[in-house]
Amino acid sequence: MTKLSEHFTLEELVASQYAARKGINNAPSAIIISNLTQLANGLEKVRALLNAPILVSSGYRCTQLNIAVGGSSKSDHVLGYAADFICPKFGTPKDIVKAIIASNIQFSQIIFEGTWVHLSFAPNMKREALTATFKNGKASYSPFKE
Repeated sequence: MTKLSEHFTLEELVASQYAARKGINNAPSAIIISNLTQLANGLEKVRALLNAPILVSSGYRCTQLNIAVGGSSKSDHVLGYAADFICPKFGTPKDIVKAIIASNIQFSQIIFEGTWVHLSFAPNMKREALTATFKNGKASYSPFKE
């Protein structure tokens, strides 16, 4: 196991059952590993804020994997800056989004996705907060409202 931070490993942030099933090589480059380290350090701050483990369902996605799962062509997942996660011991995804927004944690983008949270630590820490709404398999985004 390659530790990127105290609680997050490289393997955890690149794991993809979909990639494994489809034979997609989701191995990151050295640059992506550097970005994933930044992501892991951001996730450490979130873990400390929530005072509970967070369960990452999606981290890095190579371009081929991102296309295969229908991700946005501009997704920070492709650069290794974003993760989708839940934290059941803390609360609902909406509770998590509200807590992160109320904190002083710097992030690029947070999206309340309904059943999970998308969080990006891309270099532009604009603290953009959105809500995703899904219709016919397509997502649309609006400003997050509590």
